[in-house]
Amino acid sequence: MATPVRRAAALSGLEPADYRRHELHAPERIWVEKNCYIDVWIELIHALGLEPLAMLPFTVAIDFEGDQWTFFKPPHEDLRSLYGVDVQEMYVWRPLIDHALEHLAAGKFISTEADAFWLPDTAGTDYRRQHTKTTIILGEIDADAQRLCYFHNASYHFLEGEDFVKLFRLDAAPDPAYMPLFAELVRHDHAARRDPVQLRAASRELLRREMLRRPAANPVRKFRSRLERDLPWLAEQGLSVYHIWAFGTLRQLGAAAELSALYLRWLEPGADARIDSAIEAFTQISNLSKAFILKAARAVNAKRALDTSESFEPMAAAWDRATAALREAQ
Repeated sequence: MATPVRRAAALSGLEPADYRRHELHAPERIWVEKNCYIDVWIELIHALGLEPLAMLPFTVAIDFEGDQWTFFKPPHEDLRSLYGVDVQEMYVWRPLIDHALEHLAAGKFISTEADAFWLPDTAGTDYRRQHTKTTIILGEIDADAQRLCYFHNASYHFLEGEDFVKLFRLDAAPDPAYMPLFAELVRHDHAARRDPVQLRAASRELLRREMLRRPAANPVRKFRSRLERDLPWLAEQGLSVYHIWAFGTLRQLGAAAELSALYLRWLEPGADARIDSAIEAFTQISNLSKAFILKAARAVNAKRALDTSESFEPMAAAWDRATAALREAQ
């Protein structure tokens, strides 16, 4: 099937060189990058002229899942109800570049899994060093110039040349054993900007729902118990495995807690002492998680025992305070 266009953009006026990221990705944040999926959604919603803080109620309901914390992401129904943005799984039945040219030309973004090995914004970590699955959102593509503009992590970027060829597998022979990457279509033709009062009211309803999903038992205590069992194993495996483990555990806990604090500050700016207490508690959890990542890395590298009480007792207490404060404020 021929694709008539060779250049397409889902939204006019976006340029990587001029792009200004949302304040949730400001340099002063405890966790500038959270996880690949929430990061791209923060920036896409921001690029559409909408307020991404409104979609963050789901961050208060994360849980410790046994070998990781919840890899938190915005529910698609929330994106639709808050912003009128519709997300549907895409059937990848032909080369991704053909889908991209067709759908971006129709004003739709594509969220897709990608190999960070070919993403130059990951220079210093994954770029040309290791093959790592991540999520990007395709914004603009020029097939003839071999140039792609895309959302990834904390901003809007571009790639070209060999990175473009490899990302879209343009030099790969047809392979019936190749498993296409998961992708989603993102429609924003019905996107709507609510006034701040309406947006906060709609978001507050989502927070009430998420509070019903909040773990019944303190998950920080469950995490501490599992960590103390796993520390000897992590010491044996070394820093390469530790960093992978830490991304799925301490980073997800800490980043979600910071987003919860920033969300509540936006939702109820100085209006309720109980909300202020929850904000303080979430911020403490986030800071302690960040500090413990470095502390545990040193212990793993030195293969020595680590006392978790100094960090985890105040983290668990902060979780209880945040939960109590939010329930009282409902």
